[in-house]
Amino acid sequence: MTTLPQHAVRRCHSVVNPLHSCVYFAPDYANELAELGLEERGAVYFVGRAAAFGRVGAGTVTATFYNFKHDLVARHIPRAWDVVSPEAALEARLRAADSVLRRLLGDDAPASKEMAEAAELALRATEACSRSARPLYAAHADLPVPEAPHLALWHAATLLREHRGDTHLLTLVAAGLDGVEAMVSHAATGKGMSPKWLLATRGWTAEELAAGRDRLRERGLLDEEGELTRAGVELRESLEDDTDRLDAAPYEHLGAAGVARLTELAGAFTTRALEAGAFPADLLGKR
Repeated sequence: MTTLPQHAVRRCHSVVNPLHSCVYFAPDYANELAELGLEERGAVYFVGRAAAFGRVGAGTVTATFYNFKHDLVARHIPRAWDVVSPEAALEARLRAADSVLRRLLGDDAPASKEMAEAAELALRATEACSRSARPLYAAHADLPVPEAPHLALWHAATLLREHRGDTHLLTLVAAGLDGVEAMVSHAATGKGMSPKWLLATRGWTAEELAAGRDRLRERGLLDEEGELTRAGVELRESLEDDTDRLDAAPYEHLGAAGVARLTELAGAFTTRALEAGAFPADLLGKR
């Protein structure tokens, strides 16, 4: 049972995670990989997150990414490793993180005392993460911590993100939601990726997404307009509550004061990144 204030884990994650994920919405990483010979833009995200595994096949990526259609993954993995090795992909990702964060946060941020403090707090939280049943986290936990504070924070944000992400998949499986149902129910909350972006990035067709909505209607989780029913709202909230509970250890280790301070510091950096256009304006929403 957590001793932290209600939703403290979720609030902290919501401002730490964007400091990692903004790299995937900037051109820097794709450009880095293109210089290494990988010019397929559709492969960038798979290469970026899966490289920590080493030279894995499409099955491992589909299993751990959960909501991508396997056909899309298999179009790029493992063929991408013949162009860019996992080791080179990880080095390129770190270079991209450096350039993206400097552009979004300004050249003063990387060397600031606030950055150093945020990195120290986030890294301390990761000390209590668990590798058990968390494959993406476990793979990234074997990577070295960068020396520069802004990259150390980015690395810690990566670990905390993947730890929570792996944990969340456990709750989705327990709730009986497949990848499509998880996506469309999350989109129906208004806080998930919009249908436009789901179609553009996940490999599913409009018909397959519609079929997922039909399955949720049959379970009484969506109404005829595609809005969450009361049961649907309760299910989505229970998924987040269960994820918070299973993901609490890093934040319990940091303590309430440390979590509050990390939330404050990371929140300021994330706000600056959002104001600088870190993410597309239409990325989230029901439509």
